[in-house]
Amino acid sequence: MIKAACMLDHLKANNKSWAAGKTAADPSFFQRLVAQQTPEYLWIGCADSRVPANDIVGLDPGELFVHRNVANLAPPQDANFLSVLQFAVEILKVKHVIVVGHYGCGGVRAAVDGQRRGLVDHWLHPIREVCRDHLSELSAIAEREAYFDRLCELNVMRQVRNVVDNIIVRDAWARGQNLAVHGWVYSIADGLIRDLDVTVSTAD
Repeated sequence: MIKAACMLDHLKANNKSWAAGKTAADPSFFQRLVAQQTPEYLWIGCADSRVPANDIVGLDPGELFVHRNVANLAPPQDANFLSVLQFAVEILKVKHVIVVGHYGCGGVRAAVDGQRRGLVDHWLHPIREVCRDHLSELSAIAEREAYFDRLCELNVMRQVRNVVDNIIVRDAWARGQNLAVHGWVYSIADGLIRDLDVTVSTAD
């Protein structure tokens, strides 16, 4: 047990350095974080370790409310996602919900590669539905990486629609709350975000 704990000493050392750096640059940084959490954005992203939400958009802790899962899904039956969405919209009053996928997503690949992995296959079922719904378009893409890139984009678009159709968001719009839902894809290869231009800011 002691040996295992020592294996993580470098993470604790990193934490001390990070905290010291933050305090040196801004002595009141942590006091402000304790006082309040007022993010304007909810990020619904993939759990992939290469996609650090705050870093990608240059925001500090406290400025971005984050929900991450395998393949950035927004399933209407998932209590975890729904709790985050409700808290963000109704309590924190975020102004933007951003669904963010990424090219090279292992979850998207796993959904359609035909291999069986257990429980995660059930989680990824919505992506197989997206694939079936866009089979004609996807079948016309000969290059394998381009195929998966497009499926990543289509998955983001479907999850945006799930958020837009959610009663939590619909009720917020009915109350006149200022709220927009966006769909982005992040490229690990160059660190840049692509806006898929599927923003919705009112009930349609």
